[in-house]
Amino acid sequence: MSELSTAVDETSVSNPFARIVTVIISPSKAFADVKKSPGWWAPFVLASVVGLIYAYVLLHGVGLATLVDQAIHQSSRLESQMASATPEAAAKIRHQIEFNFKFAYVAPVISLLAGLMCAGIFLATANFGAGGRSTYAQMLGVWFYASLPITVYTLLIIAGVYTGAASDPFNINNAIGTNPGFYLTDSELPKTLIALLSSIDIFSIWTVALLAIGISTVAGIKRGAAWAIVLGWWLVYVLLFKVTAAAFG
Repeated sequence: MSELSTAVDETSVSNPFARIVTVIISPSKAFADVKKSPGWWAPFVLASVVGLIYAYVLLHGVGLATLVDQAIHQSSRLESQMASATPEAAAKIRHQIEFNFKFAYVAPVISLLAGLMCAGIFLATANFGAGGRSTYAQMLGVWFYASLPITVYTLLIIAGVYTGAASDPFNINNAIGTNPGFYLTDSELPKTLIALLSSIDIFSIWTVALLAIGISTVAGIKRGAAWAIVLGWWLVYVLLFKVTAAAFG
């Protein structure tokens, strides 16, 4: 009986979609499976489907007008431009922002390109910086499976839009209260500090933890070294794309 259970368990883990569940409940086991049988298409397909639904909800559930209003409200630069613009110039600015939001439907392509790049960065850092021995295929698997918390987060935002749990008015950069910055959005604190606090998110921490476990497992390096790699690159990302954007946005 135990042999049968073991066989079933091994089969379920090696199944790409069953591995999605295993990453959540037993990440070490799931990434050991990724090391033996690299694959990344299952979490990518799932994330792409959820991403397309999210794009539809943004454009049709939240609405372009609300999205544009919030984009302007959150940017002191845009607010200043709108305040001094003629009606024709203001309409042109709004049209450009609307056009940018319509690109939400190409999110799966952007996600794929980002994954290909980030997997390469982690591969180089783990192998050359920490003496690991992983392949690009393995690191792709780690990246896309470790990114599953972002898919869960996106599903929560979709649910929040229709249940009223999302921010009101809707804030695309911080839609639900899973981080300290969410509750400080309209405070007098510097925007850079709010951006930093917004980055300390439950789902970001979950993703970082999965990446550290995955990199440690497939590259054969110490868990502490993997944590240092992931936290280092996460800090670079936060400073470049969150804090800097808040400072000059």
